[in-house]
Amino acid sequence: MKNKSEIKKITLWGLWVNIFLSIIKFILGFLGNSQAVIADAVHSLSDTFTDFLILFGVKYWTAPPDSDHPYGHQKIESFITILIGFILFLAACGIGYHAITTVNEIHDEKLTIYTLIAPIISILFKEILFRKTYQIGVKTNSSSVKANAWHHRTDALSSIPVLIAVAASLINPKLLFLDHIGALIVSAFILKLSFSIVISNINELIDTGISNEEIENIYKIINSNADVNGCHKIRTRKLGSSVYIDLHLEVDGNLTVSKGHLISEEVKNDLIRGNRKIIDVMIHLEPDQ
Repeated sequence: MKNKSEIKKITLWGLWVNIFLSIIKFILGFLGNSQAVIADAVHSLSDTFTDFLILFGVKYWTAPPDSDHPYGHQKIESFITILIGFILFLAACGIGYHAITTVNEIHDEKLTIYTLIAPIISILFKEILFRKTYQIGVKTNSSSVKANAWHHRTDALSSIPVLIAVAASLINPKLLFLDHIGALIVSAFILKLSFSIVISNINELIDTGISNEEIENIYKIINSNADVNGCHKIRTRKLGSSVYIDLHLEVDGNLTVSKGHLISEEVKNDLIRGNRKIIDVMIHLEPDQ
């Protein structure tokens, strides 16, 4: 399966980059006496956990429908994505707690200039990784891959306040408290992302329908067929990153069964072509009044 191969390939790339960055940040943060850089290393390390989750889960949510799961296994992807959100949440809480509880500690050590290397490398590598991963996420319509991409972007963005905090502390040792503030900002970035990921994917698990804008587009596609006299009772539900639709289609009551079936197939194909998230449409034919 092409999607599965592309997802695994980009996730493996992300895994190796995250391992590399985690090691670099831990070493430079420890040697350079920077709590913010070490916190950023934890963030990069949490990325490796999400990479492993995706590598483990992709073979299950891309599996074809079977007798026990006639609608497929796409909800496994939503569950995996929620786990990614919770991992981010725990990482954020740990970083924030440590930054707050140690803010009044007296620091005899000084930051060193090479500590700046870690956040600079992180910003460059993670921004590139975000762009590549999100591109694959859009291409494969995978919520887990998109979530992982935003995890990369958050890692890149969170390295910016780390860079500022370290640079300021190097210029004036009295500004060393900014190292803790930098760690807190990292924590805030991760918390915001984790809530967004968890809430959106819980909505998918409870069969939340698609947006009103997308519903309007469905009406436009259906009504563009000259043989359709109307439609109603459109119901949608998300299944992972996919969408299922069932609707009632009104056609001329004097048409043959074969002609009515042909019209419903045309409408179904038009809808699937018009929205790549739609993978199946159940149509109930009705005579117009």
